[in-house]
Amino acid sequence: MKLRAIIVEDEKTSRDILKNYIKKYCPNVLVLGEASNIEEALVLIRNNELDLVFLDVEMPYGNAFDLLEKVGDINFETIFVTAYNHYAIEALNAHASYYLMKPISIDELIKAVDYVTEIKVKEEALQDQVLVPKTNSIDGKITLPQLDGFEVISTKDILYCKADDNYTEIYLNNNKKKLVSKTLKYFEEALNGSGFARVHKSYLVNVNEIVKYVKGKGGRVVLSSGKEIMVSASKKSEVLSYFK
Repeated sequence: MKLRAIIVEDEKTSRDILKNYIKKYCPNVLVLGEASNIEEALVLIRNNELDLVFLDVEMPYGNAFDLLEKVGDINFETIFVTAYNHYAIEALNAHASYYLMKPISIDELIKAVDYVTEIKVKEEALQDQVLVPKTNSIDGKITLPQLDGFEVISTKDILYCKADDNYTEIYLNNNKKKLVSKTLKYFEEALNGSGFARVHKSYLVNVNEIVKYVKGKGGRVVLSSGKEIMVSASKKSEVLSYFK
């Protein structure tokens, strides 16, 4: 598939080298534009639907992390390109898809683009589709502790669970909500094997209720009730693994 990309790099020579490498060795990448600083990059990002940004770490009047913070909701993959390896941890924390060291290795560039392509192919297959989980709903039960005992509900009736400090809000498919004095981690363990996925640090979702995945850095899932829940970038692969 074609990847729509931009190059963000303050040195023209470096931009030209990378652009020529991409043209020669990564024919599925279409470079839509180039930017030499954060402000130019923001214009390109906001005016184009991008799949990939090649991003130099150090730039005039800021760096790559400043740019990503200004972008906010990131819906593209990022390949960091830098001469300094001490940014690797920050790049990892920024959920970079790949980290290329200068001078750029052609083999590493190809691997980086192939990796992003694989991610985008999976997203494309899921985009705007009604999803069918690999696992069928298990008609099990779970107990919700209460002051005077406990309540028994069917796991298939749970849409999602939301963390609320040391409590958990449980949303059911009959538009009812239960507040339970247990952590979300407790329910993640209790519902293990019942078709529930931790999509975010604050959300546990019944995958059988997911009807749509919307792509993004982590993306978001849409439930049968219409509720949209953000997927953290670190949980993206796990969520997608539930679907064919």
